[in-house]
Amino acid sequence: MTDFEFLTRGCAKILNPAELEAKLKLGRPLRVKLGVDPTAPDIHLGHSIALSKLRDFQDRGHMAVLIIGDFTAMIGDPSGRSATRPQLSHDQVMANAKSFQEQAFKILDPKGAEIVFNGEWFEAMSFEEVIKLNSRVTLQQMLVREDFRDRLDKGLPIRAHEIQYPIMQGWDSVMVRADVELGGTDQLFNIMVGRDLQKEEGMEQQVAMVMPILEGLDGHQKMSKSLGNYVAVTDPPGGMFGKLMSISDALMARYYEVLLREELPAGMHPMEAKKSLARRIVERFHGASAAQAALADFNTRFSARDLEHADLPVFKPSGARDIVGVVVEAFSICFHTTRSRSDARRLVEGGSVQWRGEKISDPKFQLPPGGGILKLDKTRAVRVGD
Repeated sequence: MTDFEFLTRGCAKILNPAELEAKLKLGRPLRVKLGVDPTAPDIHLGHSIALSKLRDFQDRGHMAVLIIGDFTAMIGDPSGRSATRPQLSHDQVMANAKSFQEQAFKILDPKGAEIVFNGEWFEAMSFEEVIKLNSRVTLQQMLVREDFRDRLDKGLPIRAHEIQYPIMQGWDSVMVRADVELGGTDQLFNIMVGRDLQKEEGMEQQVAMVMPILEGLDGHQKMSKSLGNYVAVTDPPGGMFGKLMSISDALMARYYEVLLREELPAGMHPMEAKKSLARRIVERFHGASAAQAALADFNTRFSARDLEHADLPVFKPSGARDIVGVVVEAFSICFHTTRSRSDARRLVEGGSVQWRGEKISDPKFQLPPGGGILKLDKTRAVRVGD
């Protein structure tokens, strides 16, 4: 496999491939930029896609330039948003940044990485310099963005500071002299602004390489901590394995494609294919022995139906013990997964919920005092304590 083939596998779009091939022939390490805004402390599998591509470049001898957006995170990237992001304080951002860096090196090689904070140049800018930078981009360019246009059509506000974001991300590319910029498909507009600003500065323009956006565990919306449909790279092995076993068969094929960069194995039973997916993802972040232990524990819990001897999370209901409310609370506390009362009711009425080995189909059932095993669905259970 050539360098070009290796580095472009799994990409959703490249602008443009000929430029990338030319850059790879320069005979020097390329500076490959990925900007991350630490708006939350945890990295999830959705973030890992671009980080893994950055690692691909490292493995071919190129320099990973990881920009920590300590300044841009206080604005909040409007890409794909239907409403203005809440603004964070600098202290919140820096606390998140410390955790984010530690987790990023679960994927990246620290020896081939340059960590840069964009506050280094934005904090030093005078207001005159900010105005001059803004003068390079027209309002019409900004309003071409689909997310901004949708908000205008719906009469929803677009705050003036949000329009600054693509300009600031583009200026980052100038400051680090990026040869390539990585991002999700929702970042293409911002990356192209960077190309324009580099051209104005008399620099070679960066190649835009955008990666697919990963759907969350619900199979519908983008993986996001705020939506509760995520798998964090710091999730314990058993929890990570269980979350991945809960996805639909259709979503499993997508996860094989995006996370493993391969097709779903033909002829393999869906349950075995899902176990293989979960084991390999756990191994990526926790090692082979932890992945094997998570698989064995899952088999104990759900294949052998021996929940009493399984390593289950302990859950104590906070108040009311109606079965629907208990299921919602258990998903949230033990698995960091959002389930509505309607979702929980369907699980109960469908016979997925079991208490002490007995199916509970009445949504009005009250969990009695005392401990026991509560099975929430096909792949998750908790040990209820008093």
